[in-house]
Amino acid sequence: MRDAKLAKRYFVSGMVQGVGFRYYTQAAAERLRVSGFVRNLHDGRVEVFAIGEPQQHAEFRAALERGPRFSSISEVQEEAAAPDPRYEGRFVINPNA
Repeated sequence: MRDAKLAKRYFVSGMVQGVGFRYYTQAAAERLRVSGFVRNLHDGRVEVFAIGEPQQHAEFRAALERGPRFSSISEVQEEAAAPDPRYEGRFVINPNA
């Protein structure tokens, strides 16, 4: 039996803009089969909305905490979110907030 899909919002702080973080996040999401989006925020953080099973979220969060080669992650905040059917089955890079 498969676990139910959950939606979560992650806010990643540190050196996460201008270092390929959104592309890294999209690649990790596609590898783990997580749906959702990633976008830069005006305050320098990156917002990630993800839909997946608990194990997928655990692996995805670990990837966000690592980040791409030139990033430096200081914090990953996580909160529950409502599922959004617009992102079911795909992970996209959205315009900046």
